[in-house]
Amino acid sequence: MPDERFEDHLTHPRGRGRTPAGAFDGAAGGAACGDLVRFSLATDGERVMQAGFEASGCGTMLAAGSAAVALVEGAGLLDAARIGSPQIAAELGGLSAGKLHAADLVSDALHRALGGAVRARGALPTDPRRRLVAMSGGVDSAVAAILSEGEVATVTLELWADVDNDGERSCCSAAAVRGARRLAHSLGFAHFTLDLRDEFRDGVVGPWLREHADGVTPNPCVRCNGHVRLDAMLDFADRIGAATLTTGHYARRTRDGLLRLAVDPEKDQTYTLAALSRDALARLRFPLGEHTKKHVRALAEQAGLEVADKPDSQDLCFLAGTGRAAFLARHGGLGRRAGDIVDSAGRVLGRHDGHHGFTVGQRKGIGIAAAQPLYVIATDARANTVTVGSREQLATSTVRVRGVRLHGAEPDAVRLRYHAPALACRLDGDHIRLDEPCDGAAPGQTAVFLRGDAIVGCATIAA
Repeated sequence: MPDERFEDHLTHPRGRGRTPAGAFDGAAGGAACGDLVRFSLATDGERVMQAGFEASGCGTMLAAGSAAVALVEGAGLLDAARIGSPQIAAELGGLSAGKLHAADLVSDALHRALGGAVRARGALPTDPRRRLVAMSGGVDSAVAAILSEGEVATVTLELWADVDNDGERSCCSAAAVRGARRLAHSLGFAHFTLDLRDEFRDGVVGPWLREHADGVTPNPCVRCNGHVRLDAMLDFADRIGAATLTTGHYARRTRDGLLRLAVDPEKDQTYTLAALSRDALARLRFPLGEHTKKHVRALAEQAGLEVADKPDSQDLCFLAGTGRAAFLARHGGLGRRAGDIVDSAGRVLGRHDGHHGFTVGQRKGIGIAAAQPLYVIATDARANTVTVGSREQLATSTVRVRGVRLHGAEPDAVRLRYHAPALACRLDGDHIRLDEPCDGAAPGQTAVFLRGDAIVGCATIAA
């Protein structure tokens, strides 16, 4: 028998059809299930002043939307960010397992609206003890949150939505956001959803596609961290009055504010953070930088976190569940385009399905049998050719770069790929002079400069 609170919200829905002046909207649901909800709310910068919704589908959607309005109206922004599916279900007197999806969808829509409102108009007073923590829903960000001192609020980014992607494997899908919110709420933390899909498409995925078409090997994670993701979260931290932003990256900072290698070399992520400005680094905190991954999982297990054994994500977030070739074909128009594989003298050795499927230094997947191993030593987008040769032909002692950014100190080493070893070098204008030859440098990749264990700058490897 339905609880009387459920019946009250179903027959007298609060805020149905209401769109407050200056409201921000969030929507959830889809044609597959037939349940749709749009949630609207207006704030004064510190609390939710008014909310409304519209829903279609099952009756539980209507009741859940009404319950969310009742819970969120008049709440402070941080309190509103603690409202999720369990609170909505409780407001209705409890929901059966088969009806909880309605509370989930309404919670999704509520948090999209709340994130948009706070991003645009949040004006909470700065509290030096308040920390914003980037919460992906994995073990690293969860442990970073529980290691943070003071009042913790969390934020998860929604970066990409694609029917061909696997939402369970992606760290930035709607499904991942919901999981991160559930985890944050279980730890007692406020949680915000920040929708950066437009910025991510324009600032990360678009350039990644164009650079593949141009025949270079892009580095989307460096661009995302340096110019899209962390900048947006730092601005969001200002909106909720948080003094710092904590992330689950394996990195450290030097005493004078430079990025520094993590204790665990297998997990070190400073390469992907190398494009961050000094101002951004000053507000970032990396509590995992002093820990190994094994210890982080042990801390998660001790804390009883359900994600203690969750596998690490291996793919680029926007490729989760779909192959690189399929993604390039669908979103970049880079389908199969037969071309020649040639040697350094121009002799044709074989055929390929498109230059964009190859990168300088590649050995596997070339598809040519030879007496000695062959490596990709160049690609030509205009001619659609791939040039291969021996390891000796690939080797170089000089790497040309563009867009050099240094933080004062001259480098004594460089990393030319993520997880590649640091190579002793000196920087000579727009050329890196290596002490010993390396096995090629892929145009488009980031060259990260070091002095000792500090990151002192970066550049892009030029063709």
